[in-house]
Amino acid sequence: MMSKDAEMTVTDEERELLEGWTEVDGDLEGCSPDMVRAVLGSRLTFGRMDAPRSRHWQVPEGVDCLNDIAYVDDGLRAHKLDLYLPHDALLRNGRVTPVYIDIHGGGFMYGYKELNRNFCTHLAKRGFAVFSVNYRLIPSTDFMGQLSDVLTALTWIKHHLDEYPVSPDRIFLTGDSAGGTLALYTLAVESDDQFAQRLGLKPAGLRPRGAALVSGLLDLTPYLSVNPEDFHPTGSPTDALTMVAPSFFRSFVQAGGDQVADLTTMVDMVHLPPVFLNTSADDFLQGDALKMAEILCRKGRDFELHDLRPNRLQTLGHVYPVAMTWLEESRQALDQIHDFSYDLI
Repeated sequence: MMSKDAEMTVTDEERELLEGWTEVDGDLEGCSPDMVRAVLGSRLTFGRMDAPRSRHWQVPEGVDCLNDIAYVDDGLRAHKLDLYLPHDALLRNGRVTPVYIDIHGGGFMYGYKELNRNFCTHLAKRGFAVFSVNYRLIPSTDFMGQLSDVLTALTWIKHHLDEYPVSPDRIFLTGDSAGGTLALYTLAVESDDQFAQRLGLKPAGLRPRGAALVSGLLDLTPYLSVNPEDFHPTGSPTDALTMVAPSFFRSFVQAGGDQVADLTTMVDMVHLPPVFLNTSADDFLQGDALKMAEILCRKGRDFELHDLRPNRLQTLGHVYPVAMTWLEESRQALDQIHDFSYDLI
């Protein structure tokens, strides 16, 4: 068994690979030992899971990639976005191609937009223009800072849509895992001005028609009342987030976020546009999707739930349509997102 010190050691070869899609440790100088252990440990755990999968990531033919567009002119990698376009949209030069805005996951502390490049390009292959946005990670900012980054990116997109062959009013959001959290709250802010004002956030004004949430971390309530002295690691992928939750969510709670983190309260307050929920029986966040679906159903809201059960000799796990697009189940999920979205156009 690998020792704890060995688990936290990054070889030059591993660093070169991981830095293709995540910060490793360049932002951890000056952090407490507990913060370093939580963040670096999480990044290496997720990164070592994604490393063998990354050999299968590829951009499909017929998709054009516009990379590293700054949505804030400050030189930060965290404030850049990519745009993936069906090549046919460029050739036709119309204004009808629907738009998805993707927010990557990673427990709020791992990943950059490149982590979702494979997912976004396969979504673009199905007829969408896909903006993939970066945001600052823990420990550089907190939850409110990440929401602000995403909304700043959306504002940039709104002001520059006419520069690209895309529809200005067929907009959708998508996010996976922690990106699903950010996508859900961004959807609420964009859908309801009073909700935005309650949190002190300014909507971009895009008014999305819907959202596709893949393995979303949707229920924040367990993380808003964590007592660090009572926390004991359980081996769950959410341990690192639980450890840093008091500081990460502090400004969110101060803004009244603890009152709207309850999903029933949010759905009562905000008439969300239709939501697509994807999970699987072996997804550690399956319960979040099922809880959201139950609330939306009880409140008579428009949604789709796709909860796949793998057979006993296979696994799907967390964010399988994002991390493993070559699976037949992932192709089906991408097709289902296409059909869900086109039904709303």
